[in-house]
Amino acid sequence: MKYYERMKELRLETGATQTQIAEAVGMALRQYQRYEAGEQKPGFDYFCALADHFGVTLDYLAGRSDQR
Repeated sequence: MKYYERMKELRLETGATQTQIAEAVGMALRQYQRYEAGEQKPGFDYFCALADHFGVTLDYLAGRSDQR
């Protein structure tokens, strides 16, 4: 699974909107939308912030592991 598929899956599991996730990690909505659409890759700081927000490991978010 790709990172952007994981991001969408995790967001939908929490019932959050893209706007809510973007605000929670301190990024612009359009930026988050690009990440979730796979149009752009998050930088390390945002990738860490997203993993922390969702409560998963970086490897899980990156699609390198199935263990959260």
